[in-house]
Amino acid sequence: MSEPILPSAEPVHRGDETAGHKVKISARNVTVTYDDAVAINDVSLEIPDKSVMAFIGPSGCGKSTILRCFNRMNDTIESCRVRGEILIDDESILQKQVDPVNLRARVGMVFQDPNPFPKTVFDNIAYGPRIHGIAASKSDLEEIVSNSLQRAGLWDEVKDSLHRPGTSLSGGQQQRLVIARAIAINPEVILMDEPCSALDPIATARIEELIDELRENYCIVIVTHSMSQAARISQNTAFFDRGELIETGTTEQIFTNPRQSRTHDYITGRYG
Repeated sequence: MSEPILPSAEPVHRGDETAGHKVKISARNVTVTYDDAVAINDVSLEIPDKSVMAFIGPSGCGKSTILRCFNRMNDTIESCRVRGEILIDDESILQKQVDPVNLRARVGMVFQDPNPFPKTVFDNIAYGPRIHGIAASKSDLEEIVSNSLQRAGLWDEVKDSLHRPGTSLSGGQQQRLVIARAIAINPEVILMDEPCSALDPIATARIEELIDELRENYCIVIVTHSMSQAARISQNTAFFDRGELIETGTTEQIFTNPRQSRTHDYITGRYG
């Protein structure tokens, strides 16, 4: 299994780029059930700060379920039970005293389909800073909006139409708007659940460039069905199958010299 098996000729970001980065998220023996069905079984992994970790695996393998644990989105599902321990900066986030609303201000989320609010471009970005009391004045709010749009690579395209509906933008622009909305409240972590699956190749390339820029300041965890995307944008990769974490390591190692035969078979297209 030593021969390269990268799914594309695109260059891979080297895993050693994360050397020296502290662990941002730790999952310890996490099990997730829906009624009696086990979705995630005894998963433990560590995710470094200021890097991109990709979750890959077949549909239904549990990668989105574990992602949603990191900001307690699974709390909204009555039948869901999460056991084990999840820490962000060594602080447990599953304790009852942890306010999920405050947690989600620290851990932003970008979903598969672009989901701008039915508001103007400006108000999409301003919503979070307003409800969290981040902006002390109107000028502060305007600065947050412009900075967030600039960091999301969208400012030049919308600066003259901030008061048009966010839903009037193209799909790729909407997804960048949602990313701008997420970073407007200064999160520490950004979770992305297949953020490019509904986009065309050009829009996908823009989002991937944006992710590569944002990782300098954020811990980013992305679920992707595209192995070539994982190879292009992540420094570390975790492979899931049937609710289990099969293997985790640097992206280069996972794609060129996986330790587990199931990882090798999935990456080479033998199943999944």
